[in-house]
Amino acid sequence: MTAKPTKVTNEVRALRFRHGEMTQAELAERVGVTRQTIIAIEQGRYSPSLEVAFRIARVFGVPLEEAFQYPEDRG
Repeated sequence: MTAKPTKVTNEVRALRFRHGEMTQAELAERVGVTRQTIIAIEQGRYSPSLEVAFRIARVFGVPLEEAFQYPEDRG
């Protein structure tokens, strides 16, 4: 059984490049997670906890919804 990709999308990679081309390792260190976690988040294979999502947004000085998006249900 494979992990189901998350519906949560993010702008983490774009935010890193807009902030002086911050590396995945630098972001991971500032947030308190591993580089592998940042990679998985950027690739949409992993949804961070709410706490980690807020930390990522704060590193870049942006609102949570600028860093992470969740599609509205159309039903």
